[in-house]
Amino acid sequence: MSAAEKLLLREPWDGLGLPEESALARQRAGATFGIWIFIASEVLFFGAIILLYTVMRLEHPDAFAAAARETNLVYGTLNTALLLTSGMLAAVASRMNEGAGARRTVLWCLAATVGLGLAFLAVKGIEYREDIGKHLVPGPGFPLPQPPAQLFFAVYWFATAIHGIHLAIGIGLVARLVVLGWRDPAFLPGNPQVEVSLLYWGFVDIVWIFLYPLLYLPGRAG
Repeated sequence: MSAAEKLLLREPWDGLGLPEESALARQRAGATFGIWIFIASEVLFFGAIILLYTVMRLEHPDAFAAAARETNLVYGTLNTALLLTSGMLAAVASRMNEGAGARRTVLWCLAATVGLGLAFLAVKGIEYREDIGKHLVPGPGFPLPQPPAQLFFAVYWFATAIHGIHLAIGIGLVARLVVLGWRDPAFLPGNPQVEVSLLYWGFVDIVWIFLYPLLYLPGRAG
């Protein structure tokens, strides 16, 4: 095993008394298993939000359709395109990182992923500003006459804000990879942190793929 691979071992894997190659393989498997367990718990969390939304929409279909028509389809679609592109670049970075001699490509893909994530948050901030300007916040001054429309926007604000927090965490994780990979050429190749961080990024992308049609498309057919 190379000196670079030795540096990748972390506690407790470096103290198991195993051959370094076997210890590194177990460390990678443990890290991957851990992130999948975390993602499973997050699926339950976002699944509960989506289930709540579904039940309320079945109870108040007209009010939810009217409320969804007030969301900005252009911003929502633009952000969907940004996240799908970032997910593609993250997948390219993950695959290229498995081989040798692709450090520059991996770094550029990771940096572009961070940039697209920041662009998503910027667009979402502009959209939030527009929503607040239109008083699309549950409470006094809400412009839609149907009371259940406020339930839609309660879910809208909560779900998109929680998703934005998750995305910000993902941006931090991937940006860290870029910085450390830029400083140390041996940091990225074969490092389990790359796969774990990009699995998390993919999960955040998938959450938005579910939120987009639920929050932006109802009431717009025909």
